[in-house]
Amino acid sequence: MNILLLGSGGREHALAWKMRVSPLLDNLFIAPGNAGTGLIGKNLNVDPEDFNGVKNAVIKNNIEMVVVGPEVPLVKGIADFFLNDPQLSSVSVIGPSSRGAQLEGSKEFAKQFMVQHKIPTARYLAVTLDTFDEGERFLNTLKAPYVLKADGLAAGKGVLIIDDIDEAKNELQMMLSGKFGKASNTVVIEEFLSGIELSVFVVTDGHSYMMLPEAKDYKRIGEGDSGLNTGGMGAVSPVPFADEDFMNKVEQRVIKPTIDGLREDGIDYKGFIFFGLIKVEGDPFVIEYNVRLGDPETEVVMPRLQSDVVEVFKAVAAGRLKDLTPKFDPRTAATVMMVSGGYPGKYEKGKNISGLDHVEGSIVFHAGTTSSNGVITSGGRVMAVTSFGGSIDEALEKSYRNAEKIQFEKKYYRKDIGFDLK
Repeated sequence: MNILLLGSGGREHALAWKMRVSPLLDNLFIAPGNAGTGLIGKNLNVDPEDFNGVKNAVIKNNIEMVVVGPEVPLVKGIADFFLNDPQLSSVSVIGPSSRGAQLEGSKEFAKQFMVQHKIPTARYLAVTLDTFDEGERFLNTLKAPYVLKADGLAAGKGVLIIDDIDEAKNELQMMLSGKFGKASNTVVIEEFLSGIELSVFVVTDGHSYMMLPEAKDYKRIGEGDSGLNTGGMGAVSPVPFADEDFMNKVEQRVIKPTIDGLREDGIDYKGFIFFGLIKVEGDPFVIEYNVRLGDPETEVVMPRLQSDVVEVFKAVAAGRLKDLTPKFDPRTAATVMMVSGGYPGKYEKGKNISGLDHVEGSIVFHAGTTSSNGVITSGGRVMAVTSFGGSIDEALEKSYRNAEKIQFEKKYYRKDIGFDLK
């Protein structure tokens, strides 16, 4: 079958890499893709948020399935667009309806969903400018630090964790006044939960679900989890503290109630669900939902998946996911993200990348790259180096050894990925 994958990051390269080995795949197209995806499929100069452009690409290339990588097209309703267009309605879309995508598109929607379906999460209050006084009173009932979340999509920048109550109130005012644009017209104030975080993933056909390998990512730019938040500086899978007892709790208390809740609420959902969890005194709590795979977690989850991912996608589309039994590689996978100097602040693009042909024993997934007289940088997060090992240390040693071989001006990567798991 011909498949179109939407997106251009490391997540999409990892998905494309996994899809490419499927005997069920004829032609793979990626829109817009990057220098890495261009080596294993055909990149198309199409914006995933331009639905008519996507439609034209689907018709022109006889696409039978569209796999949606990033969240914005899902929140904007690309699955609904396909379903409601007579020329596209027979094309399978791996991704939820716009209503289902509200699990990520609206923090308030997600919180209401969790409360309604008794899914463990932190206490919260959603406020607007009109209810600012209520927000101040709620903050006064909490202990530091204080968590403020923009309700809508804010490119990963809409969550603030603040130690001082007066600063929290001031930031709340600024957010409600447009600090993150329309995304923070509503702000969710949350009780802070203290514990250790991990990411759990499932793919669902709306009735049954398949659990994928869990992972732990590292968001801060600096070692020891210091500095500004990023899109992710590395990831490890499996996660040592996510033992069988804990994962049983996750499945019974979080995953099953979520899938059942979507069905009970009449929400059409065929695609991935990312559960951002925190382990508090042995119990799982949901920090957030995402309606797609995480990045850079995909760069360790896809290599560990031994099942044919295209077969999985076909089962999702056909509503027969329950017929499949997934297979996973038991080894540890670890990925290290190489980023442009200055990221996540101001950084330069257009730097030549060398040394890729010297990599041995690792998989390099491109993120912010393009092809122009060689491979050059085009984003803040440039590429992820993923390796297998019998332990976290062994996997990381390979990734670090190969990251050192890859060169571009002002490159940077964290040298302590997995530091809290050893």
